[in-house]
Amino acid sequence: MTPDNLPLIIAGPILRHCDNHHFTLWFVSREPLSNLSVALTQQGDTPVELFQQALTEQQYLALPLGQRAYQYLIQLEQPELLPSDQSIAYQVYADDVALFGNIEDIQYDEQTPVNFIVKPKIEHMLHGSCRNAHHHSGDALVAADTQLGQDLSLAARPSLLMMSGDQVYVDDIAGPMLYAIGKVIELLGLHDEHIDAQMLTHSKQISYQPAALYQRHQKLLPHTEYPAKTALGRWYRNHPVFTSSLAENHLVSLSEVMALYLLTWSPELWQQIDIPKEVAGLSPKLQQRWQQEWQHLFEFKAGLHQVRRLLAHIPTYMIFDDHDVTDDWNLTAKWEEAAYGHRFSKRIIGNALIGYTLFQGLGNAPAVFQPTIAAKLKQFLSDYDETSHDSLIDDLLKFENWHYQLNTSPKVVVLDTRTNRWRSESNLAKPSGLMDWEALMEFQQQLVGEDKVIIVSAAPMFGVKLIETIQRTATAFGASLLVDAENWMAHPGTANTLLSIFQHRKTPQQFVILSGDVHYSFAYDIRIRFRRGGPRIYQITSSGIRNQFPEKLLPCFDKLNGWLYGHFSPLNFFTKRKRMSIRGRIPNGERSQRLVNNSGIGHVYFGENGEPTSIRVLHADMSITQFDPPRSKR
Repeated sequence: MTPDNLPLIIAGPILRHCDNHHFTLWFVSREPLSNLSVALTQQGDTPVELFQQALTEQQYLALPLGQRAYQYLIQLEQPELLPSDQSIAYQVYADDVALFGNIEDIQYDEQTPVNFIVKPKIEHMLHGSCRNAHHHSGDALVAADTQLGQDLSLAARPSLLMMSGDQVYVDDIAGPMLYAIGKVIELLGLHDEHIDAQMLTHSKQISYQPAALYQRHQKLLPHTEYPAKTALGRWYRNHPVFTSSLAENHLVSLSEVMALYLLTWSPELWQQIDIPKEVAGLSPKLQQRWQQEWQHLFEFKAGLHQVRRLLAHIPTYMIFDDHDVTDDWNLTAKWEEAAYGHRFSKRIIGNALIGYTLFQGLGNAPAVFQPTIAAKLKQFLSDYDETSHDSLIDDLLKFENWHYQLNTSPKVVVLDTRTNRWRSESNLAKPSGLMDWEALMEFQQQLVGEDKVIIVSAAPMFGVKLIETIQRTATAFGASLLVDAENWMAHPGTANTLLSIFQHRKTPQQFVILSGDVHYSFAYDIRIRFRRGGPRIYQITSSGIRNQFPEKLLPCFDKLNGWLYGHFSPLNFFTKRKRMSIRGRIPNGERSQRLVNNSGIGHVYFGENGEPTSIRVLHADMSITQFDPPRSKR
């Protein structure tokens, strides 16, 4: 493993915000590039040059991640830059050298250059969440690439890929992955940082030897306990920093977060790293765990060539959920009080948020980060010091534009359900609302004048009632953090305001809600009781891309939910959603099943009026689950 073996492009390219007026492309190179230019060509019998010129400093953002890692975000914006429904080839040049010409397996065939299609009228889109590199399930992005490679026609191309949270698991890292992260930090010369912690003063002190792994929750991460106020008294103690039950290898430094993203998106760095299958210094139990994780990571990295090819051909959008930063991020006001009041835990959270900004947030809507956040990022990465590090984290924690919308038909509204929480006033240890009143009012304004809309919410707005009841019961006993009690109905203010938006007479007539988070898939058809007409609502949940719910537990929840909260159950009239009639769609005709527990990527097809005409999940094994309408609609 030497820097001399590094290819010029070590991650990407990934298409980000692309429409008729924008072209956004992300990649990472091993060295700074000069004299950048871009060529965009409409393919066909007679190719048409759409854009071919040198880039100005305003048209790209160059960020030095380390001595041998430079991130580039190309941002072209001009009226009618790209035509609709046409295959558009792209290439980036540095000193007249094509950057993507020698990348292995990036093209679907040798005669067809890397390309994409702008489809502002959404007839078909992909969506999913929760991609855990070392989970034992398959990677559904590989299946999506395989399917796309079978038919590259205009009709078969999805308009976009929406990734609705947990694209990485900063709080749940396999031992072999952490070992690889240490090697990448060394290989690329990623930035070091000073750390103000009892056991650690500098990131150079972090050991990546196997014997030092699986110990961070005991020897490195900050611990804060507080008694939770409950209806039965102050007897239950939560652990807000950090709450993941798999935090043995929770990432700490910014360089670790950067390395994780690079290893998650692209195969090049894996070719430079040799991870031993058997290591010394671990107990027999941890040795067995290491080998299982090693096998799962081996399977994960084997598919990364296909994942990169998919992301190079379809515009991709992202939004965070908790694991992109840390488990239960901002779940309760008490959690926030403990986490941000501790200097070390605030730094850990801030480093994950910087990583999200670099590798996910910037590409969604580049303009909202200009000029302040982008300039501070560049200054910080170019001339690191502890003061600028803390200042950048403070700015990102106060940033209010993580949400965004896409000018498509139907309009896509992507919600930030993490940083604008409606905190509980009765008990700071109770779950906060996923959005506060001001954020919900802004959301409502985005719906005015629209007849159809696609909403992206990391957590389902209409979830499984049985599971929500279990979470509410656990919250009464002070165990909200233990059961991840964050759903849209957990906070009365948020729940009532959200339901009022759906019931408002001026809201769109077609709502499609795309969600993830829960590690299983389902689809609901929702109507307002006792009203003729008036909005049709569809809750579509696809989760996870590479993750699953505990296999033996979900069927039990599925059956109990059907018995207790089926469509005709009187218990529905005792829930906050009593005004809503919710009918579960039927997966592959299975009469008694509503929840599907198999990693996959969601496919939604839309009609002219914005109503879903087909809802399905493509699983990692290439099987398909079709969610059929409720029996009363057939």
